[in-house]
Amino acid sequence: MLKAGIVGLPNVGKSTLFNALTSSYQAESANYPFCTIEPNSGIVKVHDPRLQVLQELVKTPVTVPAVFEFVDIAGLVRGASKGEGLGNQFLAHIREVNAVVHVVRCFENSDIVHVDGSVDPIRDLETIHIELCLSDAESLTRRLERLRKSFKQGDKKVALELETFEKILPIVEAGGVIDLDSFPEEQQAVMRKSQLLSTKPVLYAANVNEDELANPDANPHVQKLKEHAAKEGREVVIISAQIEAELSQLDASEKAEYLESLGVKSSGVDQLIYAAFRALRMVTYFTAGVQEARAWPFTKGMTAPQCAGIIHGDFEKGFIRAEVIGYDEYVACGGEKGAKDKGVMRLEGRDYLMKDGDVVHFRFNV
Repeated sequence: MLKAGIVGLPNVGKSTLFNALTSSYQAESANYPFCTIEPNSGIVKVHDPRLQVLQELVKTPVTVPAVFEFVDIAGLVRGASKGEGLGNQFLAHIREVNAVVHVVRCFENSDIVHVDGSVDPIRDLETIHIELCLSDAESLTRRLERLRKSFKQGDKKVALELETFEKILPIVEAGGVIDLDSFPEEQQAVMRKSQLLSTKPVLYAANVNEDELANPDANPHVQKLKEHAAKEGREVVIISAQIEAELSQLDASEKAEYLESLGVKSSGVDQLIYAAFRALRMVTYFTAGVQEARAWPFTKGMTAPQCAGIIHGDFEKGFIRAEVIGYDEYVACGGEKGAKDKGVMRLEGRDYLMKDGDVVHFRFNV
């Protein structure tokens, strides 16, 4: 299962946000640095309105949403790449996640200690980014030494890794941001497998006070963060971690009433889950029948057999074909029978790249 790691400096609201995301209180939250030492993890549901539409069309009482994992990682301080604070543990834990949700403090509160004595979102995010780059620069230098030696000895299999790492090392050493989409797909694949820290997709969660939720752009810290993120090509989601923790304890009607009283329409947690799902490069296909309507998350670029394997390994091994209907066509035709009658159901083979919203039946033989 893919994982999104929640990171940030100590006391920025990571554990409080994690509790809200997972609707649990297993992560301790307190006003002192390094409250979280061992990472907590929890499964979150992706609330996709398309799933409810499919449920109504196939008349099933059961829906199963897409899920992925959030991990709450210890706070990082300047010098982490050299072992300061809990740096070594932090870096080891972040290597294990597939995307990073960086919680950035954008609120003023004299009762909550800031490790650097003042609120400055750009300084804070750069502190973490620089530590990730320093750690990666050291790791890349060692890797390149080994790869160059192997290449000179005639091992041509390392050529792609060698080319990729030589290209990104100067960027990492300069503290730059690596945009995976600017690299060829084969080099992107190398970086995803490398467990490098600075190549992971990142999005920012701007943690603001309750009274700023209705108009966060009036907050100068949010303005600075959005300007910085735009230059990096990264997304910013506005949240109030404390409010979200309170909302997570309410039922649907109470939650809607509370949000309305705050002057906002939707929960920041829901927005953050969607954004993290996108950062993980995940999309959704559906299966729909009388037993259940289910959303299956998969990574962009996966083939039909690979997606079949998400359901069960035998589906991939014995894959014959996929019977596919696009979501919009499925709904417009009133379901599978209407889609078949109008000839919009497609038979796709092993090379078909699954698309977001595909409603599918896999045919297989083992």
